[in-house]
Amino acid sequence: MANFKTHLNVAFMVSGTMSLMVYKAGLIDDSGFLMCVALGTIGGLLPDLDSDNSTPIKLGFNITSFIFAFGLVMHWRSELSLLALIALWLAGYGLMRYVVFSIFTNMTVHRGVIHSVPYMAIMGLGMTYVSYDILHLPLTASWFYGLFLFGGAMVHLALDELYSVNLSNMKMKRSSGTAMKFYQHKDKWWYLLLYVILALLVYFAPPFDEFWQQLRDPAPWAKLKLGLWPELIKNWLN
Repeated sequence: MANFKTHLNVAFMVSGTMSLMVYKAGLIDDSGFLMCVALGTIGGLLPDLDSDNSTPIKLGFNITSFIFAFGLVMHWRSELSLLALIALWLAGYGLMRYVVFSIFTNMTVHRGVIHSVPYMAIMGLGMTYVSYDILHLPLTASWFYGLFLFGGAMVHLALDELYSVNLSNMKMKRSSGTAMKFYQHKDKWWYLLLYVILALLVYFAPPFDEFWQQLRDPAPWAKLKLGLWPELIKNWLN
């Protein structure tokens, strides 16, 4: 499988290139461009959340633990003494970082159901829901955010599958087929649950027709084509 640095760099390059195209076409604004790059990069690390020793899961739990502990202190700051607040902060951090982290790692298996296409599709659609229904962001931006998160995850899975091929003698390694998967029989009940959730998310998804019409509109892509080459090169070509 590809390492953390490879996943990070490739996801950033792919999401950055695609985000720039969408931005230059006028489909997202400045903040939307930055969000798409960030979400595509995060998506490129997302499938490794089921790896006990991966950098993303350790970093994610460290940040979550700090936020959780900080939230506890802020909530009880006016009712507890300084020593009690320090004890509460340490207890909150320890609970998240060691207890919850241990439970999570024991319940998940690397390249299990998290490391699959339907799980990542749920994450992408979930991002669209949060953006549109909770944060009340524009429909087009919400769909792009979900698609970029999902697309980044697909880059991750594709890289893992590519690294499972021994290119020197074109043989498949034992890890082949364990990355970009849609189903695994030993986890059939988990996959059944995933597809039920995915079907519900698709059925109740934010309106897609309006977003699709914007993508099919030739005007943005014509604008992108006009701005493809620098003026110096266009003058030279003409």
